Amino acid sequence: MFSRSYTNLVDLANGNLSALDYGGGGGGGGGGNGAGGRPPRARRMQRTMTTPGTLAELDEERAGSVTSDVPSSLASDRLIVVANTLPVRCERRPDGRGWSFCWDEDSLLLHLRDGLPDDMEVLYVGSLRADVPSAEQDDVAQALLDRFRCVPAFLPKDILDRFYHGFCKQTLWPLFHYMLPFTSDHGGRFDRSQWEAYVLANKLFSQRVIEVLNPEDDYIWIHDYHLLALPSFLRRRFNRLRIGFFLHSPFPSSELYRSLPVRDEILKSLLNCDLIGFHTFDYARHFLSCCSRMLGIEYQSKRGYIGLDYFGRTVGIKIMPVGINMTQLQTQIRLPDLEWRVAELRKQFDGKTVMLGVDDMDIFKGINLKVLAFEQMLRTHPKWQRKAVLVQIANPRGGGGKDLEEIQAEIDESCRRINAQFSRPGYVPVVIINRALSSVERMAYYTVAECVVVTAVRDGMNLTPYEYIVCRQGFPDLDGSGDDGPRRKSMLVVSEFIGCSPSLSGAIRVNPWNIDTTAEAMNESIALSENEKQLRHEKHYRYVSSHDVAYWSKSYIHDLERSCRDHFRRRCWGIGLGFGFRVVALDRNFKKLTVDSIVTDYKNSKSRVILLDYDGTLVPQTTINRTPNESVVKIMNALCDDKKNVVFIVSGRGRDSLEKWFSPCQDLGIAAEHGYFMRWTRDEQWQLNNQCSEFGWMQMAKPVMNLYTEATDGSYIETKESALVWHHQDADPGFGSSQAKEMLDHLESVLANEPVCVKSGQQIVEVKPQGVSKGFVAEKILSTLTENKRQADFVLCIGDDRSDEDMFEGIADIMRRSIVDPQTSLYACTVGQKPSKAKYYLDDTNDVLNMLEALADASEETDSQEDAEEITSIPDPE
Repeated sequence: MFSRSYTNLVDLANGNLSALDYGGGGGGGGGGNGAGGRPPRARRMQRTMTTPGTLAELDEERAGSVTSDVPSSLASDRLIVVANTLPVRCERRPDGRGWSFCWDEDSLLLHLRDGLPDDMEVLYVGSLRADVPSAEQDDVAQALLDRFRCVPAFLPKDILDRFYHGFCKQTLWPLFHYMLPFTSDHGGRFDRSQWEAYVLANKLFSQRVIEVLNPEDDYIWIHDYHLLALPSFLRRRFNRLRIGFFLHSPFPSSELYRSLPVRDEILKSLLNCDLIGFHTFDYARHFLSCCSRMLGIEYQSKRGYIGLDYFGRTVGIKIMPVGINMTQLQTQIRLPDLEWRVAELRKQFDGKTVMLGVDDMDIFKGINLKVLAFEQMLRTHPKWQRKAVLVQIANPRGGGGKDLEEIQAEIDESCRRINAQFSRPGYVPVVIINRALSSVERMAYYTVAECVVVTAVRDGMNLTPYEYIVCRQGFPDLDGSGDDGPRRKSMLVVSEFIGCSPSLSGAIRVNPWNIDTTAEAMNESIALSENEKQLRHEKHYRYVSSHDVAYWSKSYIHDLERSCRDHFRRRCWGIGLGFGFRVVALDRNFKKLTVDSIVTDYKNSKSRVILLDYDGTLVPQTTINRTPNESVVKIMNALCDDKKNVVFIVSGRGRDSLEKWFSPCQDLGIAAEHGYFMRWTRDEQWQLNNQCSEFGWMQMAKPVMNLYTEATDGSYIETKESALVWHHQDADPGFGSSQAKEMLDHLESVLANEPVCVKSGQQIVEVKPQGVSKGFVAEKILSTLTENKRQADFVLCIGDDRSDEDMFEGIADIMRRSIVDPQTSLYACTVGQKPSKAKYYLDDTNDVLNMLEALADASEETDSQEDAEEITSIPDPE
């Protein structure tokens, strides 16, 4: 059994399965425990090659390395599609000897190949909808690989139950469809053993992928909520692997998603992808909001592409609703079997107006709401009595449950009541079909229906309206009808809570919970003029036919390629444990600043400049008491005591605080408020680095900032001598960010003619005089030294935020302008591993202080040596 401790779960996420009952193996184990209580380890799947040659085993040690990327032996790209189930039907042969396989022609995964390049090979990884005994798993796996390019993942039965029927269906599925687990009937309380099974199942899927993976050549495309943990396992093995994910279900708002105990683990796993796809902007917006509120990650839109900057990697967000397979539908429409079925249905519903519903029997599909709305329509519009018929196809679901039984009972009761009240000889108002229909039978109903009604209360996409539109378009040679035939028009009543709703602009959108408005929409849909129906149908058909599944997959792969374009141009390494693992991707010239490398240059230099930010550099950003401790003051004094050094604190803080804190440091220079105020030593007077002495603009800016402060709980204004700063780090993340953007536009408009600049920073909006920046401070200090014949040959500047980037950029420009010695040792260093204009980084403030202390020690060592040399050179008085 699994341990419920989170320590074991971290071990599991790191791939340590030794403490668990199931070793997983290459084949994922068998279908049950067997007599020994542990399934035998399956044989490893041989690595697949796309060119002729000998199949070779994947090197286990190399594949297990976190930081190494296994070099590929192939030159062409390949797509590995990973989903919970393979697009293959599997059945035991009638004689009980072996299995028969065939493609599942209704599988979306099968049809997405239509949009891929002709030379791109597709390999599928997933589970089978069949219980294959462990003794037969190797043979089944080899047959599927050879004949279908499919790699099955076999999950032990108890893990499958807790993974799929447990965590997927009892936790994720209800939550993603906006149902909180208030009672045991609605998913139940969070069960950590189910989450552990979910993680283990994802781990087993990752093993199957890794066994057939060529890391430098393959693209991985993961599908749906069953495999949310998979990206972390794959990224941990191969840092530069190209990974895409598409969620086919809704993504809930942050208010619901935050109730999930493992919310951060799932978000961090998804952020190990390169591209994350959603059907609608609403779903993507909810995901982005969760990243902002729970992880503090903001998104940016660049030239139409939405991206999240995550430790130097840009995680792309793709918004593209999936389509249908036009080729398959058009082929089926031509089947001779369809014509006589349509004729039979027209005969059955002769003189009637057919409204159609096609839904799975599911608590989220709103079937009973549709039936009640139809009843209301018959009551308020008696003209449709004896004429309008609602045909509801309810596809039976494999699962059950109390909720489903209650819904089924409600539907049956509503139908009995309506039919008892409105039925007449030859007329039954509601026809319920409680069986699975073949695709041809379903298309026949589409063809005769005047309107399709979809009243799901929450649904990821729902392609029923798309199929209906294509079937209503039909073909003239089906029964000899011309372009103006009856199938050239269609009407749709769709719930506003389904994914396809935004794409169908000609549909009548409804809130299915409002029975009255849904009834009126149903009446309107069949009462509209024939011309209006035809115009709406034509608009829908143009969209559906051009945005099919091939268009969707082609667009997704194109964006995935774009998102992964720079993978091999940057240095990547993994950090973190468990689901906290992430890959840092940075420029190849960006590296950690080591003490040994800088101390050597420091000792060999004769004129040094050290520029240090304060908050986040000398003291942590998270600390409440920002006063420097004795260690910081001691290090500053030690550096300043070296006559070769010019040391400056360059900060955005006001001069009063900095002056008070560093009063013990006599020779320390301070540039306050980003350099507006500046002094070289404690005994000197403050200098102004800007000619602007008029601050009338503050009287214009402050009322605007007060307005947003009053409206934004948790925000406040910091008033400096030369600047105004609006802070919103304690406000609601989404609202604070929105207010900051609005304030930025407002202030830029109000202060357009004033000599100031308005900038946004890390949870701040700042208004300050033009020309004031840390870059200007760096230039002034170095220029002054050059004028005084002390041209610097060693420059070190360290900072952690956006304002320090001006300093890094200014330093680089100074080098080009020969303000410093041509042989100057330049060290621009940012705090934290992140994209920066600096070429070096240190991990945190402790690293910064350790490095500065090493430089101070080097100064003392040099002074001691020089003193010794001076004593040695004194002539002997005798």
